[in-house]
Amino acid sequence: MIMVEGEVSGKKYREPFSKGVLARSLTRAEMDPSEAYTFASQIESHLRSLDIQVIELDDLVKIVRDQLKEEDLEIAEKYGMWKQIRKCREPLIILIGGSSGVGTSSIAFEVANRLGIRNMISTDMIREVMRKIVSKELIPTIYESSYSAYRSLRIPPPPELDEVLIGFRDHVDTVSVGVDAVIERALKEGISIVIEGVHIVPGFIREDLVAKNNVIMFVLTLQDEEVHKGRFYSRCRQLWARRPLERYMNYFGAIRRTHKYFESQANKYHVPVIENIDVTTTIDSIIEEITKTYGSEEDVKKP
Repeated sequence: MIMVEGEVSGKKYREPFSKGVLARSLTRAEMDPSEAYTFASQIESHLRSLDIQVIELDDLVKIVRDQLKEEDLEIAEKYGMWKQIRKCREPLIILIGGSSGVGTSSIAFEVANRLGIRNMISTDMIREVMRKIVSKELIPTIYESSYSAYRSLRIPPPPELDEVLIGFRDHVDTVSVGVDAVIERALKEGISIVIEGVHIVPGFIREDLVAKNNVIMFVLTLQDEEVHKGRFYSRCRQLWARRPLERYMNYFGAIRRTHKYFESQANKYHVPVIENIDVTTTIDSIIEEITKTYGSEEDVKKP
């Protein structure tokens, strides 16, 4: 039996080589599942041909990458990025924001799946919890949608100010308290998590949290308004959808104003802005950025 040696939290471990585990790693690099298992079997045969009884995990990863480069260079690069991120010792907190309809939830799910992160939460869920403990009379804006929060402002803003953005900022500022708490808890417990939603706005999450190298924020956008509208049509066609298309269309102008605000805040705070047209391209861009900021050699070696 071939044994693999690795290290977790400074402690050595040894476990049997598993074709299934390797195949799952390869599928996270977007290799077809059947091809991944076949490739994993080839790696096992290769190790046996070399009469290897025990192999270091890093050496195994190198062999896999070298073999992958001969078959598919793109998958080899994605596999390398994934393994580099997995070696980091700090929990990874990924924040994905964007206006309603740009696709934060679907992208968050795919990113979590690609990186093997089991925890994911929507800021809408955080808002729902806050609604249960804070009365409508006390903070009325969180009882509205983010793009219609202006309707519940206690004091109407001066006409020269944008009431949609004032309501949006009040709404986001309130929910950000809950988002901060989730991030703090994840860091304390060492839990990797993806947090997504319209309340992930650059400048609203506590500065000391987003300054950490393992807390990484992204903003998704859709420059074409018709494409943005199309996402709502697609969402509302789903059988499980309970939010009517008419509401989105009535507030589409307000939604686009929050969309531009996201972009301006992202530029101000140097947060990556990703055009979410193609899912694969978006995910690859996010993974690449995470590798640069979190999966560097310095981070891997950090105690």
